[in-house]
Amino acid sequence: MNAKVEKLSNKVIITCAVTGNLTKPEQSPYLPITPGQIVEACLGAADAGAAVVHIHVRDPVSGAPSMELALYEEVVNLLRAKNPELILNVTTGPGGRFVPSPQDPKVAAPGSTLVVPERRVEHIAALRPDICTLDLNTMNSGAEVVINTPANVRRMAKVIREAGVRPEIELFDSGDIALMHDLLLDGTLSGPLLCSFVMGVKYGFQPGPETVLYARNLLPPAAQFTAIGIGRSMFKMAAQSYLAGGHVRVGLEDSVYLTKGKLASSNAALVEKVSRIVQDLGGEIATASEARSILQLAEPKSQVGPSPRSERDHSSAAR
Repeated sequence: MNAKVEKLSNKVIITCAVTGNLTKPEQSPYLPITPGQIVEACLGAADAGAAVVHIHVRDPVSGAPSMELALYEEVVNLLRAKNPELILNVTTGPGGRFVPSPQDPKVAAPGSTLVVPERRVEHIAALRPDICTLDLNTMNSGAEVVINTPANVRRMAKVIREAGVRPEIELFDSGDIALMHDLLLDGTLSGPLLCSFVMGVKYGFQPGPETVLYARNLLPPAAQFTAIGIGRSMFKMAAQSYLAGGHVRVGLEDSVYLTKGKLASSNAALVEKVSRIVQDLGGEIATASEARSILQLAEPKSQVGPSPRSERDHSSAAR
């Protein structure tokens, strides 16, 4: 193990990414869509051993990705009311995609989501979760381009810092790690860092033990990391992440399959499987309280904003 990266605990933190924004409802009937379903998925993942839940929200009717503050607010407040110890990691990824028009590539075509950086983090300022993601990638993504310029990242990081939220730096290729070091040098970021390597996106880091070790060895001292496998590499990269000294992540955002050809019936089933993998390899699973200590997070926050509407409290009923 690189001497620069020190494992601060023998405990392994499981994060569950319960819904995401790229997984489509037609890929799995078990994908949580409504706020109530997302909350129940998070609570089930926590019961199965996840200390952290990674949260996106979706339009409750169409299932399409959403950036609506009210949806984030409902999910966050319900989770804080039902499981205050659970660590909430909320996305800031939506709002960074550009689709060039075939007739004029500088004009956005349908599917573009680009908005000003502050719009992408307004829910973070309002709700102050424990953690939020901060993507550093500018890259091809299918027919689209994800754009996170250094200037825009700095503007988002400023809002995150002022909200007192811990950023999880999402890294999709080695150039993103170079940018992260620049952001450390100019004070945009401060250590110790919490990082994730996203592996399996077609034009980014490719999943494999060599990639995990290469990325890990580029990190600054005392950084905590998770290697995330997308698609069929999800469980393999969880094992590699643990063996390299990192934490693990699973969830229907990353893969809808429990085994080859068999859909996962819940996020909890994915957490149960990765927990077994880690423990079979000799690891110990961190509780949410232990994870707070490992990640140097503040005590759980109380509810922010209006109380959740009771009629949605049980909205995990069939869609």
